[in-house]
Amino acid sequence: QVQLVESGGGLVEAGRSLKLNCQFSDTSGGRDTAGWYRQAPGGERTLIAFHIKGSASAYYPDSSMKGRLTISRANAGAKAPLYLEIQALRTEDTAVYFCNYVPPVAPWGQGTQVTIVS
Repeated sequence: QVQLVESGGGLVEAGRSLKLNCQFSDTSGGRDTAGWYRQAPGGERTLIAFHIKGSASAYYPDSSMKGRLTISRANAGAKAPLYLEIQALRTEDTAVYFCNYVPPVAPWGQGTQVTIVS
């Protein structure tokens, strides 16, 4: 089974940017439909950005983060394929951020905690 490891989170001041990293234990993240999810305290885990298999296009279904996200990935075949840059961070972006396939069929990783302070 593929393993997912997220990193790059931390305590950040509002208004700044952050880049999160996701490493798959195989090369599937670089070629399959995969993306980023987040779970705010007391909330559900929701999809916020993803790439479709075989497409270079990115999709951002969470309107509250519109214009502030950039998902990218390394070349197909790489094991550390997914990145997420978040700009103009807000306190409401405080959450644990996860990567997974879309739909999320792999076991969840630990995620990376992002805490935004004003």
